[in-house]
Amino acid sequence: MMKSTDTDFDVVIVGGGMVGASLACALGDTPLKVAVIEATPYTADTQPSFDTRTVALAYGSRQIFDSLELWDPITALGVTPIKRIHVSDRGHAGTSHLDCQREDVEALGYVVETRVLGQVLHSAVQDLANVTLLCPAQVTGVDMQANRASINIQEGTNSRTLTGRLLVAADGGNSLIRNLLGIRTFRMDYDQSAVIANVVIDRPHRNIAYERFTAEGPMALLPSRGTDGADNTYALVWTVRRAGREGVLKLDDETFLHQLQQRFGDRAGRFVRVSQRFVYPLGWMQSREHVRARLAVIGNAAHTLHPVAGQGFNLGLRDVAVLAQVVLDGVRNGRDPGSLSLLRDYARWRQRDHIQTALFTDGIVRTFSTRFAPVALARNIGLTLVDILPPLKHSLARHAMGVGGKLPRLARGLRL
Repeated sequence: MMKSTDTDFDVVIVGGGMVGASLACALGDTPLKVAVIEATPYTADTQPSFDTRTVALAYGSRQIFDSLELWDPITALGVTPIKRIHVSDRGHAGTSHLDCQREDVEALGYVVETRVLGQVLHSAVQDLANVTLLCPAQVTGVDMQANRASINIQEGTNSRTLTGRLLVAADGGNSLIRNLLGIRTFRMDYDQSAVIANVVIDRPHRNIAYERFTAEGPMALLPSRGTDGADNTYALVWTVRRAGREGVLKLDDETFLHQLQQRFGDRAGRFVRVSQRFVYPLGWMQSREHVRARLAVIGNAAHTLHPVAGQGFNLGLRDVAVLAQVVLDGVRNGRDPGSLSLLRDYARWRQRDHIQTALFTDGIVRTFSTRFAPVALARNIGLTLVDILPPLKHSLARHAMGVGGKLPRLARGLRL
């Protein structure tokens, strides 16, 4: 009979995007044998880790990348610190402001192009002696057994089977692994879409991020670098009703900027130029199971959120930090990395963060999308209270920075 150690790999990660590659880096330079299976070539235009979108990294995520010795390569390719966050509700007086100086940190977060993260992570994974990158390779089947996971893959015209003690599903919101194993999900459609673009304003952004709530949905402006390195560019996330998304996409640039100015106001300045626009449907998805024997589901395969609070990738990166710590500590203590008892330790640790972040994000979407007058009054009182009560503001800032609750070593700036 095959022992649990008689496998090709200790950990097989399906999905080599930003979350899967981050986990490979966290497990790099350890005694563990790790495989990463990624279907899309990293040089392909359709590779999500190399597209033109940006991601807002929380301060805690910066700590994780710093602990993995990846922050310096990321900053070398360009990041934009978020020094202040301005939150407002269109048509109402309530506002709130967060400031990095009051939290005694360099920045509340950082805006980075996914292209930059993908480039740094891909390069780092290729340099790890204990990590085997299989790309492009497509998973065609999975067989979960008591002492191992067997993964069938197709590489061009060749097919083969890999075995591992732990299988990690990090293959995104439409996770093939989750579907093959019949793991059910909870889903909620917000009937909204996010219009994504870069916009240029007539003044420097001064590292201020804006969250503006409107009746149609939230709008966010994240300070970023222009193509020439200028500091007058914002990454725009404009939430619209699903039925109106095509209309927004069809607007000529001048009309688009005019409507954006009307809805957002003049706080950030005058919008003078817009890039190509993209649109993505918005919803909330939660996996009903995050672990089974020999299996962990992480990142967008486990949870996808509305981008209103900018927590999606940050939540997945915290999955990475905790799973890597639990697995490595377990192996050092002689435990099987794929055992259900060990993986339940991971699931219990992550449960509170998953629930709180998902409910917080959903609550913001619902509270700020209604026109019901009593709710509008209550939310504006809430924004004002957050702004004038330091303990509330500090609590909100720590949540936004991803440094609340029990933190894994990587999020505290420590090595594994």
